[in-house]
Amino acid sequence: MRNSNHVIGLLNFLTFLLSIPILGGGIWLSTRANTTDCLRFLQWPIIIIGVAIMVISLAGFAGACYRNTFLMYVYLWAMFLIIVALLGFIIFAYVVTDKGSGRTVPNRAFSEYRLEDYSGWLKDRVASDSYWGKIRSCIRDSKVCSKMATVIGGVPESAESFYLRKLNPIQSGCCKPPTECGYVYMNETYWTTGVGVGTNTDCSRWNNDQQQLCYDCSSCKAGVLASVKKSWRKVSIINIIILIILLIVYVVACVAFRHNRRIDNDEPYGETRMEKAQPSRIHF
Repeated sequence: MRNSNHVIGLLNFLTFLLSIPILGGGIWLSTRANTTDCLRFLQWPIIIIGVAIMVISLAGFAGACYRNTFLMYVYLWAMFLIIVALLGFIIFAYVVTDKGSGRTVPNRAFSEYRLEDYSGWLKDRVASDSYWGKIRSCIRDSKVCSKMATVIGGVPESAESFYLRKLNPIQSGCCKPPTECGYVYMNETYWTTGVGVGTNTDCSRWNNDQQQLCYDCSSCKAGVLASVKKSWRKVSIINIIILIILLIVYVVACVAFRHNRRIDNDEPYGETRMEKAQPSRIHF
């Protein structure tokens, strides 16, 4: 019995440790939401799950130390619900970020993004006028475009040097016009009209005003979706690993708790225990 309690206590301590990277992933998404991705609602489910695992693990640890059956029941049922919630969240994250990726551009190191390459609930939410206004303000306030500026010898970098840069999705989609529009590079966020302007509607939305740039472009919305997809995929990989470990820990905890219940109820466990409880002189 003592060994079983030690096992349960150790498992609860392990799940407590596992809650730290989950909570850390949620905090990292929150930081990205405030500075880069600008989507401030996606990180909360993972933060709540991380905190819940931490609290439930402490309850299970206390139940193991004090042999409190009620706390152990609460721990096992709550952990089961948390595992289901984490699994559902991982599936949801992959579903809403499934489609869409950057398009390669000839003679450019960076990719460009099209809103029509994305679909589903997340795209509809980001593209909605009411929600996009908040995202646009967040991107502008983060100064992600002004931070692109690179000065070499007192002058902006050349067009050839800029075309070799690996821009992130928001820099590519929000801070410059699409390549097909034919604008002529002056610096990272200032472009002049070329010989002709492409048919892409974003071509007419581009503005050299540093408060506007391409913040109203569909390519900017696509860049946000691409950035969110990249962030969520990183966190989801960690969550999948943790989910597998949680499932193993949960199964072992259930077996250990069942063993404790047998001992507490003084149930026979094997032939040796039965013979000691009721010795008999006749053996068949």
